[in-house]
Amino acid sequence: MKHLSPTQQKFVLHWGEMGTRWGINRTVAQIHALLYLSEKPLNAEQLAETLNVARSNVSTSLKELQGWGIVKLVHILGDKRDHFESMKDVWEMFRVVLDERKRREIDPTLRLLRDCIAEAAKDKETDAYTEERLKALRDFFETTTSWYAQIRQWPTKVMVKFIQLGDKTLKTLRLGG
Repeated sequence: MKHLSPTQQKFVLHWGEMGTRWGINRTVAQIHALLYLSEKPLNAEQLAETLNVARSNVSTSLKELQGWGIVKLVHILGDKRDHFESMKDVWEMFRVVLDERKRREIDPTLRLLRDCIAEAAKDKETDAYTEERLKALRDFFETTTSWYAQIRQWPTKVMVKFIQLGDKTLKTLRLGG
């Protein structure tokens, strides 16, 4: 896959740009975009050539994508090279990315908040307002992660239907409008 159509090129470049805004290396995001659009698994040389990036950069990027769990190594009969493919189910990919972000970002923050609250209870220098703010943030993270753990288990069709209900859910619960 050496040549990209204008549409493919536009998407790969945009996904790379969005990756940087999400704290992900541009090349990592571009490789993911290229693998996502590719009907067939690609090898590292094809990725490097198509994106015009160093082979070493491709290897590092592939390891990161595999670490996230959204790209996997596959073997092609008769070809000794490693090939890679992206997860294609966007809903499952979204779940996997959320799981990983939760593990890397939310869980450590929640642990820190709990530690800070425990220390604040013993520390006479910490004012009540600070303690209150820390507890509010902890409560937010605990509630949202508990909610996520519940909906994470829902079948995709149920999750899509729930999301599509939107404001109808609020009206049903009589909490909105």
